[in-house]
Amino acid sequence: MEQIKHTHVEVRGLKLHVAEIGTGPKVVLFLHGFPEIWYTWRLQMIAVADAGYRAIAIDFRGYGLSEQPSEPEKGSFLDLVEDIVALLDALGISKAFLVGKDFGAMPAYLVPVLHPERVNGVVTLGIPFIVPGPKAVLTDLMPEGFYISRWLVPGRAEADFGRLDVKTVIKNIYTLFSSSKVPVASPDQEIMDLVDSSTPLPPWFSEKDLQEYASLYEKSGFRFPLQVPYRCIKSEFEITDPKVTAPALLIMGEKDYCLKFPGMEDYIRSGQVKHFVPELDITYLAEGSHFVHEQLPEQVNPLIISFLNKHGN
Repeated sequence: MEQIKHTHVEVRGLKLHVAEIGTGPKVVLFLHGFPEIWYTWRLQMIAVADAGYRAIAIDFRGYGLSEQPSEPEKGSFLDLVEDIVALLDALGISKAFLVGKDFGAMPAYLVPVLHPERVNGVVTLGIPFIVPGPKAVLTDLMPEGFYISRWLVPGRAEADFGRLDVKTVIKNIYTLFSSSKVPVASPDQEIMDLVDSSTPLPPWFSEKDLQEYASLYEKSGFRFPLQVPYRCIKSEFEITDPKVTAPALLIMGEKDYCLKFPGMEDYIRSGQVKHFVPELDITYLAEGSHFVHEQLPEQVNPLIISFLNKHGN
């Protein structure tokens, strides 16, 4: 961990926090989800650097050690896409592999749709190719207490989270998202009420890890993270017949609760997703949760490195 270097890079008027390890022309850019941060990729960064790659992980705008945009409530996935391309420009990188987890998978795929010349390949974990828009997540097919539906409502998550300290909020969300069960509250509950305070952390997630996440979210807060991904996910993304021509790998934990989103498992297993990503390979990990890369790095890292080596020449 000490070998990972930290800097800030000016990108589209904001300073983004950039963590980096390794050198050379072959670059892997890691894109986090929620409630994650650059730190979620620590084990993958070291592994790919040891395999000869330059590993870079960022805190998205409005997250962690990156600066906040002036109007967080106007944030969109296009902001993340444009930030990624501008960051590659600022670092003098012509092409890179993109590795995205959770909502980070969405810009990881949108960059090669909009800027195919900048991407060698795409790896995503937990989320397949999805374009933001009204059908991105079929909330109308879920109960009213579905966590995304709740967090779509301005002020509701803020009030829910505000009852607790940041560290407890992060612990609760990690606990919920580590389960194979979709977080759904009853009408008289909020999402934070779903977690018993005595529930221990997952065995692969230490108190030190929790503190690292908490310290970064204490700095950034949840204002932008609630906007992107949650409150902008249903906004129409102007794109016609999107295609990812780059090679791609989807790593899915069989116990990832996202497989239980309406239509999600059929979309992946039936091969419908390959209409958008023709060069997609899919690997399932039987015991894998939503945080499969932190839970099972000894399985995930070789899969990523094998993909990089196959498509890196």
